[in-house]
Amino acid sequence: MFSIFTQPAQSSVSETQPSPADEGRGGGAPLGYSTSTDSKMKPSFVSGLFSLACVGLAAAHGDLLNDGCRPIAKRSQELQKRQLLSSGTGEGQSVSVGGGASAARYSCDPSTCQLPKCHCADTNPPGGLNPKDVPQFIVFTADDAVQDYTIKSVNQFLAQRKNPNGCTPLMSYFVSLNYTNYAQVTELYVNGNDVADHTMTHQEQPATDAEIDGNLITLNALAGIPYKSIIGYRAPFLNYSRANLEHLARTGFTYDSSSTASVPVTDPNTDAFWPYTLDNGMANDCNTVDNICAGQPKLPGFWEIPMYAIFDERGAAGAHLMDPWLDAANASDVLSWMKNTFTAHYNGKRQPFGIYTHPIHLATGYPGLKDPVDQIKMLNDFLDWATTSAEMQNVWIVSNKQLLAWMQHPVPASQLNTLDAFKCQTPNVNQHICNGFTKNNDLLEHCISNTAGDPLNNSPFYTCYGCPVTTPSPQQPNPPQRNNDKTLRTRIPNNCDTPFWDPVAAKCLCSGSSCAFDDSTRPIGPNGDNLTSSGGQNTGSSSASSPSVSSDPYRTFSGAAGRMPSSTVLAWSASAVLAAAAGAVMLVV
Repeated sequence: MFSIFTQPAQSSVSETQPSPADEGRGGGAPLGYSTSTDSKMKPSFVSGLFSLACVGLAAAHGDLLNDGCRPIAKRSQELQKRQLLSSGTGEGQSVSVGGGASAARYSCDPSTCQLPKCHCADTNPPGGLNPKDVPQFIVFTADDAVQDYTIKSVNQFLAQRKNPNGCTPLMSYFVSLNYTNYAQVTELYVNGNDVADHTMTHQEQPATDAEIDGNLITLNALAGIPYKSIIGYRAPFLNYSRANLEHLARTGFTYDSSSTASVPVTDPNTDAFWPYTLDNGMANDCNTVDNICAGQPKLPGFWEIPMYAIFDERGAAGAHLMDPWLDAANASDVLSWMKNTFTAHYNGKRQPFGIYTHPIHLATGYPGLKDPVDQIKMLNDFLDWATTSAEMQNVWIVSNKQLLAWMQHPVPASQLNTLDAFKCQTPNVNQHICNGFTKNNDLLEHCISNTAGDPLNNSPFYTCYGCPVTTPSPQQPNPPQRNNDKTLRTRIPNNCDTPFWDPVAAKCLCSGSSCAFDDSTRPIGPNGDNLTSSGGQNTGSSSASSPSVSSDPYRTFSGAAGRMPSSTVLAWSASAVLAAAAGAVMLVV
């Protein structure tokens, strides 16, 4: 099995240490080094091939625009998505109709499939709620690497907003590991966001078990997130197989969110189902993924959260999924698509509305590219409109984890404060420990190698949990700790949560009900009450402070405050120069 550090690491990895399944994941067999490739599926997205070439930029650090030098299009004027020439497909660029509800051959008895553990695929809200009482959820997700450009990108849409109960909106971040800064993943998690699995290296074909398991193990080891808290998965390029779903359920994941709802909610054949469990098989992507639907695969208690497309004036023939702002030269066109689709959801059965981003496409200050000012303004304008309209109340921006918490215990919008997942509770920790709080960033370790050719030189990072001797890989997702200073840090056990774990002292400050939180949740108010992004503050102007070779590129999720220790800047700048000299320009998709 894969090994993890639950005690102070020695010079090598013990093969007898517990697996994620042993550590509270539940759901079955220990993780293994399976390298077999799942059978190919027909992609659940349509091609649209551009002639593309690797972009040669001298980036300040591991470049997010060309991971592995995959052929991509420049984001600036062309507004084209990244593509894979080998397959002619783009990640969520446009959508194949999965056949709608009629193709599913789906059967489920709601009298026996009951919440919280089972739910039928259904366009009606759960719990028998009247749509007018149902919250209209905007599910905000981001995919790929976590580092300064992508965190800054997300912040410009969410950091200044509030939900109707005064809490800052949360999101789901599907993390792939190339060019990820693990300290920022830790911070995402301790701020309440849903950190989810997006494989280690973001391969084109349906993921091997090792790619999925390795991501889980590395996020636990280097971001300090308990196994039981990493509950979600999204397939790279949305390219998944039945075998992937079966492995996820077996390994103890709670949900997948790789399928597409590709028929408008106004169509009688819509496949825009509320999230559902796979007790009775899949009901989406039936014409585009092999060996699913018609009751298969049966995975009791495992949830599918469809990705809900938006539609242009062509209806089902004009579906857009990820990064729709890249699908038109005029951002105002995309704003119309989003408003029209959102209105159909709100005035109908209030199925969730999805905003599915690759944050790098909305990043500012990226070397060699024009800031996407129009697209940033468009998305902020949409969120302002959706959350402040007097005609549309009960609109909430949420993560997939929050959505599932509500699905399992559906309550009217007026009662969302009764669910812990929707409260704004900040861990109360006064000790000076390395736990993802920006005030403790002086305790972070900077992981970079002095050895020429070491992969760590291409993608250094910070972590609370001890630097590895080499970059994690599917073959070695949890390398031994480097021990240059003769001190080792202890990786988090599963009976402690990240804000309360001291990796230096190997001590859990509290567990369960003994842990203290500061609750700033306010009574639920009407939409439009202090919920906006403060207007022009988040337009992503090119004059904003941007990372450069001469500045520390890792800044925190909460903004400019709490920057990484200045002593690390010189080392990082040197590594960036080395990467640029080597001509390595990378993009995570």
